[in-house]
Amino acid sequence: MAIKFPIYMDNNATTPVDPRVLEAMLPYFSEKYGNAASRSHSYGWTAEAAVESARETLTKFVGGSSPKEIVFTSGATEADNLAIKGVAEYLGSKGNHIITSAIEHKAVLDTCKRLQRQGFEVTYLPVGKSGLVDPDDVRKAITDKTILVSIMLVNNEVGTWQPVDEIGAITHEKGVLFHTDAVQGLGKVPFDVESSHVDLVSMSAHKMYGPKGVGALWVRRAKPRIRLVAQMDGGGHEHGMRSGTLNVPGIVGFGKAAELSAKELPEESSRLLRLREKLRTGIQGSLEETFVNGSIERRMPGNLNVSFAFVEGEAMMMAIKDVAVSSGSACTSASLEPSYVLKAMGVGDELAHSSIRFGLGRFTTEEEVDYVARLVVEKVKGLRELSPLYEMFKEGVDLKSLQWSAEH
Repeated sequence: MAIKFPIYMDNNATTPVDPRVLEAMLPYFSEKYGNAASRSHSYGWTAEAAVESARETLTKFVGGSSPKEIVFTSGATEADNLAIKGVAEYLGSKGNHIITSAIEHKAVLDTCKRLQRQGFEVTYLPVGKSGLVDPDDVRKAITDKTILVSIMLVNNEVGTWQPVDEIGAITHEKGVLFHTDAVQGLGKVPFDVESSHVDLVSMSAHKMYGPKGVGALWVRRAKPRIRLVAQMDGGGHEHGMRSGTLNVPGIVGFGKAAELSAKELPEESSRLLRLREKLRTGIQGSLEETFVNGSIERRMPGNLNVSFAFVEGEAMMMAIKDVAVSSGSACTSASLEPSYVLKAMGVGDELAHSSIRFGLGRFTTEEEVDYVARLVVEKVKGLRELSPLYEMFKEGVDLKSLQWSAEH
């Protein structure tokens, strides 16, 4: 099978739209183009029916009990903002403490920082080398002022799968609301709102082979019923939680993407795990001083984040320019700073700068994995030949003991 270049291995940043998803969406651009809020004619009724069908699919997808629990948004960033700010404003008179982790997506971290400026207290839990939050740290951090815990399902950079079931059991016991940004994990690892005891779940279509620009927030309606303060005012759409004309084609695509992901999860996860391990062993079996960042055991199947000692990450990306990969999350790739996620995990600046995230997906082929493994090995060896530090390392020099001085 011929390989098509460039090879796409950045599926943690976004996924291509599955052709079956596109096929489901197309009629809602040209033939069934009604506004779902138009209740006076068949165009609106048709659009509304399509939206409600997707709402039901997404409810089942996360294990919810009512389609009314789904609030459609423009994406997961808006869903994160609505969940965290919405709870903070509604429960602010009862407490002002929020708990999250140091490796959350910026949509959560920056939202929490804004609330801090408004007088809320936020605890940023540390993670160890594995990139996992310790549930006991959550328990210890909860006070009588805590109103919300927000811990992601799967980390977007290193793919670590957080123990949300254990964390949810703790928040449920303590009577504290639990939000999870589930964007990277939904459709890739098993997840259910009841077993996880979550109250709010952020999701996005474009990480599961659906379109960009559409997401949702699942909001528990019973035991307990969660109430939020809306962050966008207008026509009172989405049960008053999120005003704005609904993106009907996007929502239809979101529903289809969720349906396919749920159906194909077991087989797809098994295939991606096999391909990821093939890529990992192909690289680490031929290169010394390469380090996988984050837990291998509790990890999303399609993610491989590797640091290559004695190689600059940007030089590496230029060397393998025919392969689309990332040196961090897509949302922070414009920054020259090393990944805040890796730094929070205790990875030093030099190794953090040398990290590459490989994101395998539904359309990644075995031939592509074989090619990329060979290419990476070849290019790393070539770049290391140019590195004086690598030469010193090979000669047995203890680089940590070196004293560097600058002459003026």
